[in-house]
Amino acid sequence: MATPKKYFHDHFVLLLLSINVFLAIAGIIFIIIKLISTSHGSGYIVQYRPSLGVSSYQTGSVMQLISFTMFAGIIGITNVALSYRAYRIHRQLSVTILSLGILLLVLTIIISNSLLLLR
Repeated sequence: MATPKKYFHDHFVLLLLSINVFLAIAGIIFIIIKLISTSHGSGYIVQYRPSLGVSSYQTGSVMQLISFTMFAGIIGITNVALSYRAYRIHRQLSVTILSLGILLLVLTIIISNSLLLLR
């Protein structure tokens, strides 16, 4: 039962947890604001396939872009749960899980931004 106390008193883990939660919430808010601010009647660009030639941009519905918000939420929750459970095994494993979560959330924000700017 000492794990929760150690986990929540580790400053570096708390920093990584804060960054993960901030990026997840910021990504969700950013995507929703971008979707609300512009309505696009013919669909949104959701894929780029350079091997298709002229029709390399694939359009889709708004639900495909909302899946980015669900992905950010799932990644945020999963990283917190996995790092909490991994802290008992080894502290560095927990730090690695949180660091990779930060990378995933940053890539989610970058990719969703680039797809929303293409319209």
